[in-house]
Amino acid sequence: MCQVFVSADPHLYQSRARSVRLHGVATSIRLENLFWNVLETIARRDGLGVPQLCTKLYDELIEARGEVDNFASFLRVCCGRYLALQLSGGIPSDVSIPIACLNPQRVLATEHWPMAMLAAVPASAAQVRAA
Repeated sequence: MCQVFVSADPHLYQSRARSVRLHGVATSIRLENLFWNVLETIARRDGLGVPQLCTKLYDELIEARGEVDNFASFLRVCCGRYLALQLSGGIPSDVSIPIACLNPQRVLATEHWPMAMLAAVPASAAQVRAA
């Protein structure tokens, strides 16, 4: 199992900081290159640069939640959800289709993160070991 993960290109898990202006304040965000790559894909779909996407996400998060506890972690979760929603069919794999034109309710209806799914992971691992 570990070979699947250990064989990753080290460049993907190296982190780097990028400067982004949030509400007029320049701030630095440090993420692993894999996440910057995913953010670039998401931004490009909607004709944005990564700094513009980060600003948009930050502003919308403030509007929805009133505060941001850990923006870098939020961005990592955004990337994971983006990839998972592509796998579930909620976000088309055709990157020429902007995310902004998608129906959010339809996209989110494909999301499968309930505790039941998480509980099934150990059972699946046990089944693989038993096989």
